Amino acid sequence: MRRELSFAEAIREALAQKLTEDKAVYVLGQGAPDASQTYGTTQGLVDIAPDRIFDVPLSEASMVGIMLGSSLVGLKPVMIMARFEFLLLAIEQLVNQAAKWRFMFPEDPGQTLPFFTLRVVVGRGWGQGPQHAQSLHAWFAHVPGLKVVMPATPYEAKGLLLASIDDPNPVLFIEHRWLHPLRGFVPEETYTIPLESGLTTLMQGDAVTVVSLSYATVDAYKAAQLLKKEGIFVSLLSVHTINPFQDEIILESVCQTGRLVVCDPAYATGGFSSEIISRVCMKALNALKSPPVKVAYPDRPLATTRALANLYYPGAHQIVNAVKRVLGLPEDKYAPVLPSDLLDVPDKSFTGPF
Repeated sequence: MRRELSFAEAIREALAQKLTEDKAVYVLGQGAPDASQTYGTTQGLVDIAPDRIFDVPLSEASMVGIMLGSSLVGLKPVMIMARFEFLLLAIEQLVNQAAKWRFMFPEDPGQTLPFFTLRVVVGRGWGQGPQHAQSLHAWFAHVPGLKVVMPATPYEAKGLLLASIDDPNPVLFIEHRWLHPLRGFVPEETYTIPLESGLTTLMQGDAVTVVSLSYATVDAYKAAQLLKKEGIFVSLLSVHTINPFQDEIILESVCQTGRLVVCDPAYATGGFSSEIISRVCMKALNALKSPPVKVAYPDRPLATTRALANLYYPGAHQIVNAVKRVLGLPEDKYAPVLPSDLLDVPDKSFTGPF
């Protein structure tokens, strides 16, 4: 019988298993000992390892510095940041120190490598406005030595988190808050998904290759179901690791379909969608039958009001139209399905195919 967990439960189980199996692992973050914090992903962890779950002050640079220092003496910290923007206060420690460490001291035979994982939460919520709803994953994917992971399913969440904790590099583990309640198949045993595996193939089709990241995968899946009713079958590839980025499966798919749509929950200009399109144009340009299309956020900060936020975010209907655009078909003009009245509650019509 297939066992199902929510995305948040999968993360909690990964942490619980790692805390039990490996005494070097510890968890820290603002509110980490509170079972209600971060969507329940730390619930019960204090009972498992009371001396390895730590609340922290509002000092992100110091805390990331502590993570780096403790990892260099053999520990494996996992830190939680409830907003991506908090990480900007620790860029010096993360980008200039942690990401460079193994390259600056590669010859020391006694050198301990920086095993540490930063969990950061992205995505829309209760009127968060311009300062708390950004996803800046493309910034950090630009940094050599820093691995960047963006799971989209509960299965990926557990397997990638377990792999991240055991990876001898700093790993940025990015969770979209609207993914936390979605449910899907998750094995009970400990398992890992290699970070280098790159992506998951969720659907196969011959019309268009649709590449998605994080919560955009949910909208892309809903769009694929709508398109299927019209006889349009897409290949849906969900990218879960953007550094290191593996493009081989994307290139193979584009060579078969000849068309590409990229769905990235971030600003359009300079986003990771541009990197994916660039790789395809450099390596498979002759296979393209039409110009690639990206579905991403407008190049302006998010407004705080609910009505404007509802219009700001692209959804399944924009992806449907993007697919029809690359196919040269008339685009739909129907009104978008708006999300729940509460901005911190995901679209209840979708419970997850995962």
